[in-house]
Amino acid sequence: MPNESNRLFTLPREGVRAFIQHYAPGLPNNLQFSICNFQFAISSRLLFALCSLLLTLCSSTPAQTIADKMVATVTNGSRATPDLITYSDLVWQLTLEPSTPFSVKPSSEQLNKALRTLEDQLLILQEARKLPPANTPEAMQKFEDQVKQKRDQLVQGIGSRALLEERMKNVGLTAEQLDAILRDRVTIENYLDFRFRAFELPPSAKEISDRYNQDYGRLRGSGRIVPTLDQVRDRIEHDLTEEKIESEIDKFVDNLREQPGTEIVILTPV
Repeated sequence: MPNESNRLFTLPREGVRAFIQHYAPGLPNNLQFSICNFQFAISSRLLFALCSLLLTLCSSTPAQTIADKMVATVTNGSRATPDLITYSDLVWQLTLEPSTPFSVKPSSEQLNKALRTLEDQLLILQEARKLPPANTPEAMQKFEDQVKQKRDQLVQGIGSRALLEERMKNVGLTAEQLDAILRDRVTIENYLDFRFRAFELPPSAKEISDRYNQDYGRLRGSGRIVPTLDQVRDRIEHDLTEEKIESEIDKFVDNLREQPGTEIVILTPV
């Protein structure tokens, strides 16, 4: 996978777009959608966050040095208890972005970008929770394989397992907490794949032709070698499909933010 594959959820919309560009094309396009083991990835986030806060305050090890605080709550109205975003969540989000320079104390701008990203993630995750999990052995094994693949991609993006573990230690991120984050991400990706990719129609011949003329028409007569339409048809079709899905997901997330019942409460500005 490309080194930038773990730019998943790097910016407010890049979180969704990275799935489109790097992850979803590798998943099968069928109508069977598997969301399994929610309890490991998303159960009791509020309790988990509060426990993390207590561990942070009480531990004397160098790995637990970040003073935690509650930053925001997010709900789409489908559950009585909203999901909680803590300061640690923001730092961990940035820590797991290979393209973001590592810092134990990120800037306000970085923290607010991470906050927007996590808000979008949680709104999508809350939609995914509405679907029944697929608890067949095959579906559960597939989910576990996807989590392992995502962990391997993260290691590759950071540079090595040792560098990843060093980052995690510096911000107090345990292996269990990383596993929960990766499970959430796989769940989100699977949901978006099911909702958008499985039903997406390929671009028309005219759309492909128009894009070819747009990209290569100006090169005719320039003395440069211009590929034929047949030579670049597959790439153009792929690009047009991804652009359309990207646009649809942007609109979807915007609608989630604006729909009745959605409430995002900032508890502590960052």
